[in-house]
Amino acid sequence: MFNDIGPLELVALVVLAVLVFGPDKLPKVIQDVTRTIRKIREFSDSAKQDIRQELGPEFKDFEFEDLNPKTFIRKQMENDELGLKELRNGFDLKKEMAEVTDAVHGRDPESSASSSSSGSGGGRVDMAKKPETPAAEDRPPFDADAT
Repeated sequence: MFNDIGPLELVALVVLAVLVFGPDKLPKVIQDVTRTIRKIREFSDSAKQDIRQELGPEFKDFEFEDLNPKTFIRKQMENDELGLKELRNGFDLKKEMAEVTDAVHGRDPESSASSSSSGSGGGRVDMAKKPETPAAEDRPPFDADAT
């Protein structure tokens, strides 16, 4: 519960508790706090049990910790029923971006892959260059009805 509290911090909390409550009232305060924590845990456990009963037998192995997104993702990555490891390992973002850049600039993907693998460009796109405008005979005919 208190995994992130170090020994020095714990000593500081004890000294602060003694100063605030006094040495004669401190045992009573500790008993009250532990009693309150115990009641909260009992209430929480009974609420979880009620929810499990209401969900029915289909959810008998349901754990409330699974509702935490990090836990859910970790379990799904361990099970790998969906093939997420293959998907994650098969996706190369740099390669995909290079292909999109080549498609936008109308370059041959093989020629840019060899130039980027040689290290000459490093996959950079020069945005200062303006694309060449096609000649008038290369443009599609203008259709006034379509616009």
